[in-house]
Amino acid sequence: MPSTLDCDVLVIGGGIHGVGAAQAAAAAGFEVVLLEQSHLAAGTSSRSSKLIHGGLRYLESAQFALVRESLHERELLLKLAPTIVKRRSFFIPVYPATSRRPWLMRIGLGMYWMFAGMGEFARFGSVPRSQWQDLDGLNTHGLQQVFKYWDAQTDDVSLTQAVMRSARDLGAQLICPARFESAEITRDMCNVRYSAGSGIRQIKAAAVINAAGPWARGVARRFSPSLPDLDVENVQGAHLELPGKIERGCYYVEAPGDKRATFVMPWKNDTTLLGTTEQKYNGDPGAVEPLPEETVYLLEIYHHYFPERSTEVLNQWAGLRVLPSEKRSAFARSRETQLPVDNEDRPRVVSVFGGKLTTYRATSLQVMGLLKRTLPEVRARADTSELPLQLVD
Repeated sequence: MPSTLDCDVLVIGGGIHGVGAAQAAAAAGFEVVLLEQSHLAAGTSSRSSKLIHGGLRYLESAQFALVRESLHERELLLKLAPTIVKRRSFFIPVYPATSRRPWLMRIGLGMYWMFAGMGEFARFGSVPRSQWQDLDGLNTHGLQQVFKYWDAQTDDVSLTQAVMRSARDLGAQLICPARFESAEITRDMCNVRYSAGSGIRQIKAAAVINAAGPWARGVARRFSPSLPDLDVENVQGAHLELPGKIERGCYYVEAPGDKRATFVMPWKNDTTLLGTTEQKYNGDPGAVEPLPEETVYLLEIYHHYFPERSTEVLNQWAGLRVLPSEKRSAFARSRETQLPVDNEDRPRVVSVFGGKLTTYRATSLQVMGLLKRTLPEVRARADTSELPLQLVD
């Protein structure tokens, strides 16, 4: 590293994509600093649906490459983080009013099976009618069929912390709390200003990764020269925590009104997690909260499928996704991550817009692939596909 630089790679944001980028850069052999304005997983990375999955519903919009990549990363995380990522059985009930008919379900689950490698836990099947009464109080009135397949669930905060721990073990430095203020891109480096404590400090980096999640667009606007501005928007998703333990696994149900997919899942302390919604959000990312109509929407879905279970709300939260701005509903939009750079030939700054919790590692490798054009050749320290992820004490 040239003596004029303080680090090779500066990462902005301590969510899953920020810590993933820090881990990837440190594993590749670079000196890394990560700035986080409050605490790790403070934003969407603590307010997700807690799923590590291939994205079965993405098959409807022909996002085949994303599903294949997600299923590969799911299996890798199950191996690397067995105490944090757990395999779960998933159930899809089909009723007369269900828009996705059994033949379509079989096609989708068959494709999922193939993309997942056709192994033991890629299989799918049907739950016998004799076992329907054991499905956590699922409404059996008019029930025609129940499909079963496999995906995984995680504690998103624990996963984020574990990835940052791995990055720090490889030499990455975490500065927190530290708020990014501005940056100047020069021919040879990025001069970054950030606030920490009562003062403004500076750090010089060969490259910067803007992984600020729903704050990423605002961060990009504070660079000079200005960075590319993508046509994206923040979309919030609400989640509810309800009393009562879900025993059998997770349920993938269709909202009776708008036919959106919703998940009912087991959660901590023998509670139930319900989500999510999709609502455009224009406010401060740090102030996002579930709207009353979102709470009503989710509770109506839950009561429709589990009429005997309590609808008391113990806790609720909302996270933000960064999605392309389109006229289509958020449910139908692409989940592909966008990685704009300041300079195609020699990028100094890569921004991460969008992205899935499941594919954070693959996204981080794509980011580092873009920065190879700029960063010096160094000796790698590790391979992120082989680094175990452990719970932080």
